[in-house]
Amino acid sequence: MSQPNSSPTPPKKPKKVVIGMSGGVDSSVAAWMLKEQGYEVVGLFMKNWEDDDNDEYCSARQDWLDVVSVADMIGIDVEAVNFAAEYRERVFAEFLREYAAGRTPNPDVLCNAEIKFKAFLDHAMSLGADAIATGHYARVRHEDGKAQLLKAIDASKDQSYFLHRLTQQQLANVLFPLGEIPKTEVRKIAEKIGLHNARKKDSTGICFIGERPFREFLNRYLPRTPGSIKTTDGKTVGEHMGLAFFTLGQRKGIGLGGSQDGNGDAWYVARKDMANNTLYVAQGHEHPWLLANRLEAIDASWIAGSTPAAGNYSAKTRYRQADSACVLNIGSAPVNFNLSFLEAQWAVTPGQSAVLYDGDICLGGGIISA
Repeated sequence: MSQPNSSPTPPKKPKKVVIGMSGGVDSSVAAWMLKEQGYEVVGLFMKNWEDDDNDEYCSARQDWLDVVSVADMIGIDVEAVNFAAEYRERVFAEFLREYAAGRTPNPDVLCNAEIKFKAFLDHAMSLGADAIATGHYARVRHEDGKAQLLKAIDASKDQSYFLHRLTQQQLANVLFPLGEIPKTEVRKIAEKIGLHNARKKDSTGICFIGERPFREFLNRYLPRTPGSIKTTDGKTVGEHMGLAFFTLGQRKGIGLGGSQDGNGDAWYVARKDMANNTLYVAQGHEHPWLLANRLEAIDASWIAGSTPAAGNYSAKTRYRQADSACVLNIGSAPVNFNLSFLEAQWAVTPGQSAVLYDGDICLGGGIISA
């Protein structure tokens, strides 16, 4: 007796991945890679800033057109979502508070934690996504039921520093397609598959400021409070427009032309005395006031969900910096931890992030307070 015909098992439907697309080459190639890997891919363009839609520095309209063009070319659906209200409340307001207090925040770190991996993640899940993806250069490894954030293979493009505040929940369903390949390969892929933005210039600077003059932008939102500029020995050499407009290690835009003591070295912002509204400057890149062997950090965030054991690690105190060997010690409130470095660090800046690493594993970090 013949057996009845049995229907073949239907192929398993690919997981649905919603990827953040900016119009740049990185997220475009990441979307293409996911499609090639068999995922059901949906592109999502996030509009996070709308104060300058008609400004010469705002590229949102062109970026959206680039996203639509890429999505059409690789054959995926795409939509735009406006997170401007969330961005202003969660990121920009904090950015202004920190600058007004004399610190130098990193809004891209906050944007990742609050917008790209929170508001965006929530929206993606409402679309039925199984996972989200971005064009960041980083990797995620799942081990013993925990998610680890790893540096990208391309050390020159690694962006784990900006992602260090992500939580286990946020990393649980995140894909970083570019983490395993170098940036040069990304450009080659884009050209090979015919993406029109293959040679598009990478975006730089703070996301909502773009290429515009930073001081000009900040002056719209913060008042000028002039005060004295003094040298490290207390000599008054000029007047500043407001401490909020300067950051430690800054060399350009101080307003001091020429040498004050004949040595010809450049001037750098060395300290900000908020109580007396005084800006201190020092001559020479290696001036002792610009070097520190130790820092304290607050508002710590650890990717594993728990504080690492005290001991030997490496850390970055700014993005464009090689890892530096350090010793982690756990602090007492309000200081969460302190780091002691084997070699002096240059221009350690309150408000910036101190990010801790164990080899290629990004452990998390905190906000430099002193």
